Amino acid sequence: MLDRLSSSQQDLESEELQEDTQASGCTRISECSDRQIVKVAGTLRTVTLRPRAGVPALEAELFDGTAPLDVVWLGRRSIVGIEPGRRLIASGRIAMSHGRRVLFNPKYELRPLGKE
Repeated sequence: MLDRLSSSQQDLESEELQEDTQASGCTRISECSDRQIVKVAGTLRTVTLRPRAGVPALEAELFDGTAPLDVVWLGRRSIVGIEPGRRLIASGRIAMSHGRRVLFNPKYELRPLGKE
């Protein structure tokens, strides 16, 4: 109890995200390695439109409490429901780009908004 009182809000949110990842049977992002096929869960922290090689690309940062993961949908300018603060489960093959984990064109499942 004392630990929870002395923890920052960010630490508490990270702990909650890690518990959600474990409960949904997903792999922790920090445990994912290059070229591994994974299923991960987390919260979208940022969503931006950033062209790659002249092609539109919707990029989002997924965070599960352990590490960030860049999720990229090539050829998309927007996707309904993909917005900051939204929880989702994504699956696909991890790639490493500039020292960061990236998941290109993943299969995804949007999680319900609010408390479950």
